[in-house]
Amino acid sequence: MTAVTIATVVEGHGEVEAVPLLLRRIVADMAPGLYLNVPRPHRIGRHALVRPGGLENVVKTQGDRVASVGGVLILIDADDDCPAELAPQLLRRALAARSDRRIALVLANREYEAWFLAAAQSLAGQRGFPDMLEPPGRPEGIRGAKEWLSGKRRGRPYKETADQAALTQRFDMKAARTHSPSFDKLWRDVERLISE
Repeated sequence: MTAVTIATVVEGHGEVEAVPLLLRRIVADMAPGLYLNVPRPHRIGRHALVRPGGLENVVKTQGDRVASVGGVLILIDADDDCPAELAPQLLRRALAARSDRRIALVLANREYEAWFLAAAQSLAGQRGFPDMLEPPGRPEGIRGAKEWLSGKRRGRPYKETADQAALTQRFDMKAARTHSPSFDKLWRDVERLISE
């Protein structure tokens, strides 16, 4: 069985558990015979990540965790930044730090949870959501996807550390690709990282 490693850099506490699950789901769908090794993500706060040297140091460390096949994936929330402007700047810095590794950088627009909004129908009836759950018109246009999720749950607010990994295992990735350009970019970047 072929093996590949994707070392990750994430921003939030919930992503530490959720991102390895998500990557395994994506790879299982696109390359069923491939064994994916995802070392524990390196979590770094946004302020530390964007300051000079912060991203570079983390990418150097995570690059050491990748042998020959695979790469480093940096996944952070765009928040109010324009992904088309911020991502190229950060990617240039990451590539300069580890030009010997494949590197992908994805900014979830606006936040990771927007991917759940894009596939909201697939979460209906689960984890406190009502049996009918329609996605918003522009899932990536909502500032406050966590609040949207909290508002739809019966009596339980959305908690990143308690819910993100569980919803990551359940949401419809095809719907997310269709309705979320940033999730589709993640999908394409993972495909590139696992290709020899």
